[in-house]
Amino acid sequence: MKSIKQMVIVLGLLALAVSAQAEDKLKPFVLAYKTKGDMAAVAAEVQQKLTAGGFEVVGSYRPYDTATIIAVTNEQLKQTAAKSEFGGYGAAQRVSVTDVNGELQVAYTNPTYMAHAYRMAGDLADVSAQLAQVLGKQEEFGPAEGLTPKQLRKYHYMFGMEYFDEPSTHAMYPSHEKAVKAVAERLAKGTAGVTQVYRIDIPGKDEVVFGVSMKAPNDKKKDMDESFIMSEIDFKPLRSTAHLPYEILVSDRKVYSLYARFRIAINFPDLSMMGDNSFMNIMKSPDAIKNALTEVADDTYKEALF
Repeated sequence: MKSIKQMVIVLGLLALAVSAQAEDKLKPFVLAYKTKGDMAAVAAEVQQKLTAGGFEVVGSYRPYDTATIIAVTNEQLKQTAAKSEFGGYGAAQRVSVTDVNGELQVAYTNPTYMAHAYRMAGDLADVSAQLAQVLGKQEEFGPAEGLTPKQLRKYHYMFGMEYFDEPSTHAMYPSHEKAVKAVAERLAKGTAGVTQVYRIDIPGKDEVVFGVSMKAPNDKKKDMDESFIMSEIDFKPLRSTAHLPYEILVSDRKVYSLYARFRIAINFPDLSMMGDNSFMNIMKSPDAIKNALTEVADDTYKEALF
């Protein structure tokens, strides 16, 4: 009788553990609400809510006709970024308004998911709660199955593909100031079809993150184009538009970006390798993105890296 009771207790504990693990899984995006109306008017209303709710709007743009993206930050995001190695990648959260068959989806990146994906010194749970209060939270979405914090902090798509701590290093300059100046100037010129959406200076450290739009200057460069990439991978009923924009990080004297096989996969972890709407359809995009961002970084000092 005693052994049966012990078995029941063990099974009960296992069930609780499995349940807790399932609850602990996170998804990259949050649907705030759906509505109808003029996109510009809804986007303006969303910006007002964000500002009134304690967020700083650092930039916005329309990557394509059916979408508007608003990038925001606040003191907690910046301070957490300052405590984290390469924390600048998580200094902004992105809010999207996407027209899907005449209905507007208002969604945003899940701060807690991103905090773990970018190995930040904290889980940004307060920022998640703040966004939910300001905009609402109907459901988390993205992959069919979420990822646990432990899985996110060690994430790579598959064997041989990059982790968070294996970024592209584009250039190195004599000083942080010269690196930032060069990147800012080349973004202002639209070098390689890449332009600035936002800039956040991380407090207390030599680190600046630029959110960038990527538009192919010609058909031969289409593989780096954000509209082309999203047309291939963002196909589910709930749109993951807030995957954009991409980032360039200037940390100390070097210019980095997350390699696309990580940066895309972390937001689309269940994207199939082959078939319709698969990584195979954007096979050339990771290197095309890397090459475009290297042009922005200005490769003058590349030889100093090796």
